[in-house]
Amino acid sequence: MSHVSGVHFLQIPGPTNVPERVLRAIDRATIDHRGPGFAALTLEIAEQIKPVFATAGPVVIYAASGTGAWEAALVNTLSPGDRVLMVETGQFAALWSKLATRLGLEVEVIPGDWRHGVDPDAVAARLSDDRAHAIKAVAIVHNETSTGVTSRVADVRAAIDRTGHPALFFVDTISSLASIDYRHDEWGVDVTVGGSQKGLMLPPGLAFNAVSEKALAASRSARMPRSYWAWDEILAANRDGYFPYTPATNLLYGLREALHMLHEEGLQNVFARHARHGEATRRAARGWGLELLALDPREYSNTLTALLVPDGADADALRATILDRFDMSLGVGLGKLKGRVFRIGHLGSFNDLMLAGTLSGVQMGLELSGIAHGDGVSPALAYLANPTPALAAV
Repeated sequence: MSHVSGVHFLQIPGPTNVPERVLRAIDRATIDHRGPGFAALTLEIAEQIKPVFATAGPVVIYAASGTGAWEAALVNTLSPGDRVLMVETGQFAALWSKLATRLGLEVEVIPGDWRHGVDPDAVAARLSDDRAHAIKAVAIVHNETSTGVTSRVADVRAAIDRTGHPALFFVDTISSLASIDYRHDEWGVDVTVGGSQKGLMLPPGLAFNAVSEKALAASRSARMPRSYWAWDEILAANRDGYFPYTPATNLLYGLREALHMLHEEGLQNVFARHARHGEATRRAARGWGLELLALDPREYSNTLTALLVPDGADADALRATILDRFDMSLGVGLGKLKGRVFRIGHLGSFNDLMLAGTLSGVQMGLELSGIAHGDGVSPALAYLANPTPALAAV
């Protein structure tokens, strides 16, 4: 293979670019995970990560992918045969419901068109009908990575509250955590699921459960089989800075550095930066004449944008052209969207010039692929040239 000069543009919506500071933090000698130095690392992380979830409660850290955190949320709180209400907003919501079914839970799915987020009224209607409280949990995806749709978690919580239903509330934040405003405590979430490889700017390999007091209480009577995922042993060991198993030590070095970076920038500024990049990308899409998959402006994602290609065009062929000519990776269409959409990731360690290069690569790819388009780069750059006050103060 011939050498490809320059930097590869990894513009899938996760895993994201890992910044140099995080890479250098990971690139250290592994220490004794039973020693005092490791305990200090764990205790620091335990406090630094809480504001990212906007919680005062515990955050359980696993050496796992986000799929492991899905499973942990379910097996720590539920019993065999329990009913879970889930909403199909895209491929990852569908996968979570499949996982729940394989665990032996009774899964009830509210169907969706993959172009809208969770309908709070539909959730409320179903819970209102459940007068016997057979539904033990409601599980939704905050930011659906396959569609670029962000559900309104606070509105779903309010809808649940209106019914007076006691169901637990689980939220997947894998592609929104540390990128889009999220409030575990304020929004009454019982288990928040997260992963390391997106807004937290780390390689894959760490997964998270932020846990409410209600969820902890449920875990004491839950009867789903669990061992590795069990919260009680991990939280007990974490109190002294340790884990009940060998942890991913070097990824924890990276997590500490990533948390430092987020807090140095300020989480509100991080959210504002992602909002700017999401809006700039949507302006580019309008300039190109491409249709956003997301239909409700209240639900536009600020971490990724999914775009439909015109009838007769092949999104995967477009992606292949862009990769071959410009060394840039874009997200594939997943599930029933395969070949119909491509996804632009704009999250994590990312800035205006990186976005400008990304959008230029897409526009050149459209041209090379013979897909009719207008100029999307110019309106995006005009928008980026006028930073918000929050970012200007950084």
